[in-house]
Amino acid sequence: MSDILTEVKAVIGEVMKIDTADITLETRFVEDLKADSMDQFFLIDGISEKYKLTITDQEAPEIKTVGDVIAYILEQNKE
Repeated sequence: MSDILTEVKAVIGEVMKIDTADITLETRFVEDLKADSMDQFFLIDGISEKYKLTITDQEAPEIKTVGDVIAYILEQNKE
């Protein structure tokens, strides 16, 4: 899982143009990283592209933390 965390942090850093050193599984996109709706769109898009996933409009609002992203990736890769 640490590889996935590292990769997800890289996507976050690229999209948000921030240092990712302090990002943890509990980091919240809106509250902690101050992601606006466009940032959230690009984060979901970046994760979808990186992991070849389709995150639906219904699923996207449920992804609020870095841990949520990783759990989603792991769940999708089980199938």
